[in-house]
Amino acid sequence: MNSPLHSPTRKQKQANNPSNLPEFDVTLQTMAARSFFLSLRRTSSTIIKNNACSKGISHSRFLSSGVLASDVLEESSSSTGKDDLKTRIFRLRLPKRSVINVIKKWVTEGNQTTMFELRQIQKELRKSQRYKHALEISEWMVTHEEFALSDSDYAIRIDLMTKVFGIDAAERYFEGLQLSANTSETCTALLHSYAGAKLTEKAEKFYERIKESNLSFSALMYNEMMTLYMSVGQVEKVALVVEDLKRKNVVPDIFTYNLWISSCAATLKMDEVRKILDEISSDSRSNDSLLNYINLVRIYIKASHLVNAEFSPLVEADKSITQREWITYDFLIILYAGLGNKVKIDQIWKSLRMTKQKMTSRNYICILSSYLMLGHLKEIEEVIDQWKQSTTSDFDISACNRLLQAFKDVGLNEKANDLHMLLLQKNSSPTNE
Repeated sequence: MNSPLHSPTRKQKQANNPSNLPEFDVTLQTMAARSFFLSLRRTSSTIIKNNACSKGISHSRFLSSGVLASDVLEESSSSTGKDDLKTRIFRLRLPKRSVINVIKKWVTEGNQTTMFELRQIQKELRKSQRYKHALEISEWMVTHEEFALSDSDYAIRIDLMTKVFGIDAAERYFEGLQLSANTSETCTALLHSYAGAKLTEKAEKFYERIKESNLSFSALMYNEMMTLYMSVGQVEKVALVVEDLKRKNVVPDIFTYNLWISSCAATLKMDEVRKILDEISSDSRSNDSLLNYINLVRIYIKASHLVNAEFSPLVEADKSITQREWITYDFLIILYAGLGNKVKIDQIWKSLRMTKQKMTSRNYICILSSYLMLGHLKEIEEVIDQWKQSTTSDFDISACNRLLQAFKDVGLNEKANDLHMLLLQKNSSPTNE
C-alpha cells in the first residue's frame, strides 16, 4: 500500500502502467469532469480564486458588534505554543469574535504588522472559509492609511462582502468606489458575484457595461460569463462570448477552451469540438498545458461515439480489456457524469468490474470523482468498500488525498468535505501530502 505521505515514484508509475500511457492526472480529470458538470450545477468559485479580491465598507459596526475585550484576551492568551498575530487570529473560533480587536491589541503591545503578513493571513482565512474574519482584515487595511490597497485587495473585498453580507452590499460598495479603484479586477469580482448567484439579467447588463469601457480585460472576465451560461443551461450563448473575446483580441486560456468545448460537448456537437481543437493546435501560443488538454479531449471524442448507442459500452464479463481501452472507459464515465446520467455510469462500472482486467487506483478515483460530482454519497461508500475488498488493487489513501485536493483546487470545497467525512467513517483518515 502506498504511503499517504509520498507519491509513487516514476518507476512505480511505469510498473502500474504497462502500456506506457501518460499517468492519469487527478487534477486534470477533476477539471475536465467539472466542465461537463457545469451544465448541471454552478461551480465557478475558483476561477477568480487568486486574482479577485477587494476594499472597504461602512459595516464595521456589524463586524465588531457584541465583542467583549475579554473575548480577545481569552483567545490571545496561551501558556504554550507559538504567539504571533496569525496564531492569535486563528484562535478565534467563533465568527462573532473580532479580528480587528486582536490586531489592535497586537499593535498596542508594541508589535508591528505588514501588508504582506495581513494578506497571507487573509488568504488562509479564505481557504478555511472564515470569510467574516477575512473581511475584518480587509476592514483594518481600509481604515489605516499606511496600507496602500492594490486592485486585488479591492477585488477580494468585493468577493468577501458578497459572502458575508450578500450581493446587494457588494454592489453598493462597488458603485461607491473611487474611479481609480474601478479596475478590471474589481469589475470581474462583481461579475463573479452575479454569476455565482445566477443573476443572469444583472450579469448580462453589467457585462455589456464593462465590455464597452476602456478597461483592458483578461480571459477571466469572459470565462465568468461562459460559466454562468453553462450553469443556467443557456449553452448556446457561450459561443457569443467567445466571439466577444476574439473581437477584443483577448488571448483565451485553458479555462476558456474548457468551457467552450464543454458547451459543445453538452449538446454532443463533437464536430464543433474538433474544430476548436484544430484552432488550439494551430495557435503558436499553445503551451504544454493546452496540448495536454487537447489529448484529454480527444479521448472524450473517441469515447463519445458510444453515447448515442443504446448502451454499447457494456462489456462482456469474460473479456480482457487493455489499459488503453480502460482509459477510454474512464473518460466515458466522466462524460456521462457531466451529462448527469447516473444510470449509464452505474452500468459501465458494474460491467467493468465483471471483466478480467485488473483494477487500478486510477479506475477507482475516476468513479469516485464522478459520483462525487453528482452528489451520490451512498455509491461513493460502496466504491470505497469495493476498493478496500479488492484482491488486486490496494486501497490508496494518497490517491484519495490528491482527489480531495483537486476538488478543493477547483473550488468544490463542500464536495471535498463530503469525501473527507466518508473516508473518516471508513477508518481511512486522509492526510496532507
